[in-house]
Amino acid sequence: MQHLLITWILFISLTAFGQNQEIHQLDTEKSTIKWKGTYAFQFSEHQGTVQFQDGRLIVVDDAIIGGDFIIDLTTISNEDYLEGVGPVEHLRNADFFNVPKFPQAQLVITSVEYFPNENIHKMLADLTIKGIAKPIEFWATADGVKKTLETKFKIDRTQWGITHNNKLKNHSISDAIEFYVTLQF
Repeated sequence: MQHLLITWILFISLTAFGQNQEIHQLDTEKSTIKWKGTYAFQFSEHQGTVQFQDGRLIVVDDAIIGGDFIIDLTTISNEDYLEGVGPVEHLRNADFFNVPKFPQAQLVITSVEYFPNENIHKMLADLTIKGIAKPIEFWATADGVKKTLETKFKIDRTQWGITHNNKLKNHSISDAIEFYVTLQF
């Protein structure tokens, strides 16, 4: 075991040696995640926010190579909430995100491909929700001067066990959840 640890440390050291690696810490106060869920057969939607707990972006020689982010699901809110109306408490229960058992979600960037002519990054990542990790793909735009990264993407909520216990309602709620993300470093 000790031999494996020494080998791993040596590998990381040699990989990083000669490269200009930087870790950019996420500014959780200025970063935003906006979400939107819609109904499949109605012209209605709910939207809101959830906050980051922590995050970092890894850059080598001015190129993004990875990163990891923790989302605090206890902060989920919805903009259209009125007393007694709105899904926040329902989103926190076991049917959806089961926040008491899984208070965090995590996104780990596993691969980045940069397209300089369009100034866009194709990112592959593992998204973990409710203890279930699934790969996702999204496109992001970085601004080195403003130190921001912006993206929007959709996920199929059912792949992470985000369902509803009422069969009729489950079929009227769209399986897609939209996310609009601005990361500030």
